[in-house]
Amino acid sequence: MRATGTAAVLDTGCVLIFVVIGRASHVRGESLAGIATTSWPFLCGLAVGWAVARGWRRRPARGSSARGAAAWPGWALAVRPAGVVIWLCTVTAGMLLRVVSGQGTAPAFIVVALVFLGLFLLGWRLAWQLARRPVKSP
Repeated sequence: MRATGTAAVLDTGCVLIFVVIGRASHVRGESLAGIATTSWPFLCGLAVGWAVARGWRRRPARGSSARGAAAWPGWALAVRPAGVVIWLCTVTAGMLLRVVSGQGTAPAFIVVALVFLGLFLLGWRLAWQLARRPVKSP
């Protein structure tokens, strides 16, 4: 499986873990229908994030001054901008879809979603980048 496919699977797993833990903490049960009902807004948000991130990565046309990912600040090199875009789109679109579908979006839930999905969606990317760095010998 290519790196993009692996990343998509890992991201989907992160969203599903978020949903299962959230449902379990609210004693809503772990039925497949319940997990699907809770997860679809965030999975759609994840798809939006992936679409936006793919556009972000495209190289600018010749003669264009757009720099895309190259303009990302140096302190964030370990976590590429695509991960941040995917994370923020997942939460934003997920919450908007929850509102449209009549599901709850309490402020505390938004904060929990931002923190949890941020830690998971960015965390595995950071771990991957750190694992791929060459070891410097003394």
